[in-house]
Amino acid sequence: MMPSIPKLPAKSYVLCILLIVVCEISTSEVPRPRGVPLSHNPLYNPAKDFVCLDNSLSIPFSQVNDDYCDCPDASDEPGTSACIHGTFFCMNVGHTSTYISSSRVNDGICDCCDGTDEYVKGKCANNCQELGQSAMKEAARQSELLKAGKQIRASMCEMGIKLKAEKKDKLVIFAAQKIEAEKIMREKEQIKKNIEELESAALEQYRQIEEENKRIKQEEENKKNRQEAEDTFVRFDSNKDGIVEVSELQSLHTFDRDRNGEVTVEEAKYFLNSKDSMSLEDFVVEAWPAMKPFLMLDEGLYKPPQPAGVGEVEEVPINGEEPTTEAEFEEGVNEEEDEEDEEHPEEEEEHEETNPEVTYDEETQNLIEKATAARSEFTEADQSVRDIQSEITKIEEYLNKDFGPDEAFAPLEGECFDYMDYEYIYRLCPFDKATQQQKSGSSDTRLGSWSKWSNQNYDAMLYDRGQSCWNGPQRSTTVAISCGSENKLTSVSEPNRCEYHFTFETPAACYKATTEGIKDIHDEL
Repeated sequence: MMPSIPKLPAKSYVLCILLIVVCEISTSEVPRPRGVPLSHNPLYNPAKDFVCLDNSLSIPFSQVNDDYCDCPDASDEPGTSACIHGTFFCMNVGHTSTYISSSRVNDGICDCCDGTDEYVKGKCANNCQELGQSAMKEAARQSELLKAGKQIRASMCEMGIKLKAEKKDKLVIFAAQKIEAEKIMREKEQIKKNIEELESAALEQYRQIEEENKRIKQEEENKKNRQEAEDTFVRFDSNKDGIVEVSELQSLHTFDRDRNGEVTVEEAKYFLNSKDSMSLEDFVVEAWPAMKPFLMLDEGLYKPPQPAGVGEVEEVPINGEEPTTEAEFEEGVNEEEDEEDEEHPEEEEEHEETNPEVTYDEETQNLIEKATAARSEFTEADQSVRDIQSEITKIEEYLNKDFGPDEAFAPLEGECFDYMDYEYIYRLCPFDKATQQQKSGSSDTRLGSWSKWSNQNYDAMLYDRGQSCWNGPQRSTTVAISCGSENKLTSVSEPNRCEYHFTFETPAACYKATTEGIKDIHDEL
């Protein structure tokens, strides 16, 4: 019976493997050229000519690492800086193996933790063991974090799946409610249509009466206005020749527009439409509309609006253009007419609404009240359909969102997380928006609205279509997602103008291995 082999701790096991590899390297019959990884060692046999790895050229092995670039792919100079596009392999025993650019070989800077890239001066210390131990500790910490995060993530996945299931159930309920609501709305619409037809027929006779009253009133006003124009014409026609002339207006102080004590020919002609004289009909049509405001002002019946601080009528040259005072007079007349229209709504254009100043018979009044109630009920039914459709749209948008594997990120929807620096408060609302607000309490600045996952690894979010920068593009935000034991916005930066970068930790991202560094070491060994 063979004796059992005692199990070694993981750390001791790794050290044993490293020791074996070192022994193998030291006892190997074929030395490995500097800068070549173990996996490529068979390709560098000093007993044969070297063939460039791209098969483009064959050279004597003595030209390998001779500080002259022979191969187009730089494979003959893995351990020197001769080829600008070459690479140097850092073995880094005890830590993670890596490649560096050949240009960094013997440049005076220690790039490999084992110091092999600076072999000329050899002043680099080998600190791979220390770095490896530190990496192992970090990997262990990450492993514990991943373990704790996975437990929380499992509950988040369960909640996310449940939330989506509940949304789907609600969608079915709302869809049924919408069908019923639309049925009620159509019924209310038909009732409204029927009663409005009866209401319109009943109101038609009242509208005809109103139109007739408006016509009669307008005729009376026109007649009154013409009578005033004729009376004024007779009063101004001092020689009773049936014509009002410029000289007759010059005798009337009312038309002294610049208030200099006399009425000039130009001032008189202004009211006669630049003519020397007018007959009665021309006077009524052309002169009276311009004269009436001045006559009303002179008689104290009309006072035009004046700017603050102005007490006198401004003197304006007579050059054929309408003066400021006239414009003010006409503006005042228009305002007065508008006020009259407001005071007498029965003079407005015909419309479907009832006139509150008209008294209707009992039957018509009942129809109006029923039609009003029918319109109100239809409006409520229509709004009910709109509200239900709004809820359906929200649910459909929710169901169409990609919440990652197993719906792990779904519980984050509707939540917000803050990060504060010395000046701003940044806020991330997953699947909604990213904002920035000054601590002084100003309004939010939108840094972007939810757009999509940046890749299929679910480790980066994109928020775009934010507020535009001053003379710049619209703001946008990229959110880097990593595993964490709690949901937390950990940092914010602005690497480029109007482009923001958030880092966010969440258990929802705890589904990847975090020991890649250890894996790389084992693979190389």
